[in-house]
Amino acid sequence: MNPQITQMDADKRDSQIYAIIGAAMEVHSHLGHGFLEAVYQEALALEFAQRGLPFRREEGLDIRYKNHKLATAYRADFICFDSIIVELKAMTTIGNGETAQLINYLKATGFARGLLLNFGAPMLQHKRMVFTPPENLRSSA
Repeated sequence: MNPQITQMDADKRDSQIYAIIGAAMEVHSHLGHGFLEAVYQEALALEFAQRGLPFRREEGLDIRYKNHKLATAYRADFICFDSIIVELKAMTTIGNGETAQLINYLKATGFARGLLLNFGAPMLQHKRMVFTPPENLRSSA
């Protein structure tokens, strides 16, 4: 069975994802677009803390291959609620490459939910992704 990666349906409410998006919207409404990604990351960390949202910043993500931990690791901008990978961008628009990055993070780590936030456009852009690992990965994770 192949892993399933899907963009979450707008009608399936996820209070944790919406809390993260709400914090990002607040940051974007105050800063607008045009800053470097690092500026938005620092501001979003402050907003998460102010709202009491649990997060870890610049978290290393182990990658496993056939039950072996690889020396190479990904670094997520944020892990929120101990279960959601949040990746930030500050580009005019997000494309397939940025989406693929988040998908790879989810596949490599086995996390079920991911959120891509782009602060570089006039309006905050976001993509919510859900990963369902294949049966053989669920038992070894």
